[in-house]
Amino acid sequence: MEHAHGKVVQEGLAPLARDLRHAIPDVYAGFRDLHKAALAEGALPTKFKELIALAIAVTEQCDGCIAAHASGAVRAGASREEAAEAIGVTFLMKGGPATVYGPRAFAAFCEFADAAEAKNA
Repeated sequence: MEHAHGKVVQEGLAPLARDLRHAIPDVYAGFRDLHKAALAEGALPTKFKELIALAIAVTEQCDGCIAAHASGAVRAGASREEAAEAIGVTFLMKGGPATVYGPRAFAAFCEFADAAEAKNA
């Protein structure tokens, strides 16, 4: 069975999210503000926060969250090795399901990293 991850997931969710965002704009604005505040540079760099979010996305088995935070981690400067190690911790904390969603998360990360490298080449 083929399973989507990365940009394909984001593209599929975009029109659905747009429709709901138009219906409840204040709720989305509040979530956007929370997202911005939670991932802002602080005692922890944004890169680490995105890697934490990516790991949580694996444990929650949320493909949309995986795509969003794989992309965010790349934008924040995380390396493939850092992403792999963060995903590895999910195996400890979630067990077998993480061995299914972890590879999806790593593939999504690598997809976004490849695109960023191609853009910067």
